[in-house]
Amino acid sequence: MRKPIVVGNWKMNKTPEEAVQLVAELKPLVAGIEAVEIGICPPFVCLTEASKLLKGTNIGLGAQNMYWEPEGAYTGEISAEMLVTSGCRYVILGHSERRAYFGETNATVHKRLEAALQSGLSPIVCVGETLEQREAGKAEEVVADHLRGAYEGISATDAQKTVIAYEPVWAIGTGLTATPDQAQEMHAFIRKILTELYGDSVAEGVRIQYGGSMKPGNAKELLAQKDIDGGLIGGAALQAESFTGIIKGAL
Repeated sequence: MRKPIVVGNWKMNKTPEEAVQLVAELKPLVAGIEAVEIGICPPFVCLTEASKLLKGTNIGLGAQNMYWEPEGAYTGEISAEMLVTSGCRYVILGHSERRAYFGETNATVHKRLEAALQSGLSPIVCVGETLEQREAGKAEEVVADHLRGAYEGISATDAQKTVIAYEPVWAIGTGLTATPDQAQEMHAFIRKILTELYGDSVAEGVRIQYGGSMKPGNAKELLAQKDIDGGLIGGAALQAESFTGIIKGAL
């Protein structure tokens, strides 16, 4: 039985002061929920303050990106060790916005994935197609390419330490949402690719989140699908009550 995992991706929102306020509001609302793994990924500048507040709680801390080198002349980048020492458990890799705006590729996601695993972080690997790719009938081809590119050379043991987030890019921030059937179909396809790469037992153990405009109103139906094991939540994670509503939809 895969434990549901719901992680909030705050993107470029919240100052450290605002992050402290949001975490303070969230903690009592989710206290005692053990059946769902809960995480938040604030901006880098908020990690240290958030980490202090999350100690001893059931909420894990994550980052939204990292670089693959351990240190060096890489202005503006953050290493895995920096994240670990800031209290991070998770790191999001290859988000569609990173691909669209900052030149992320399968190759760079793969390098980040290797570095994250070596550091002991739990990587959340993002895959997903644009509206243009879906309408061209290439959705599965794109998602399979993202998966194979990211996981090339990654061992079965390490693959089991990862989480995959399926983001239908056409449903992020647009108000559109894949129907539960559409979402389940792609999640089942992702599990099929994992089976091809690693076999049944690994594929059945890896958790796959849905990352396309999940809200309290549609969370329960999406999370009831056989292969949907949680959510990577954007806008709805910026308010404690709406994020909690999604988490409770996984119970």
